[in-house]
Amino acid sequence: MFVSLAVVTVFLSAVLLVSAGAKSVRTRHITEQMSALGVPQSMMPFLIGAQIAGAAGAIAGLWWGPLGIAAAIGLTLYFAGAVAAHLRVGDRKGAPPAVVLTMASVALIALRAATL
Repeated sequence: MFVSLAVVTVFLSAVLLVSAGAKSVRTRHITEQMSALGVPQSMMPFLIGAQIAGAAGAIAGLWWGPLGIAAAIGLTLYFAGAVAAHLRVGDRKGAPPAVVLTMASVALIALRAATL
C-alpha cells in the first residue's frame, strides 16, 4: 500500500510543480486560461504558493502521516475549486483534468490514512 501512496504522491507533486512553474513564467496558455476563468493576475502568487506548498506537504507526508493528510485535504479543496471555476464559465474541456487531479488528491487522503 505504501508503494501506491508513493507513486500517487510523486505523480501529484510533479504535476503541481510543473503547473506552478508554468504559472510563474506566465506562459501564454496559462495566462489566457486564467483570464478566461476570471482569475485576476494578482492571485497568481497565491496559486503558485498553494501548489508548491501542496507538493512539499505531500512529499513530507510520506514521512509524517498527519502532514500528508492535511496536504492532501488542501489539494482536494484546491482542485475542487478549479473544477468549480471551469464549470462556472462553461469550460467543459478544462474541467476533466481538474476532476482527475481532485480524484488523485482524494486517493492520496485514503492511501495516507490507510498507511498510518
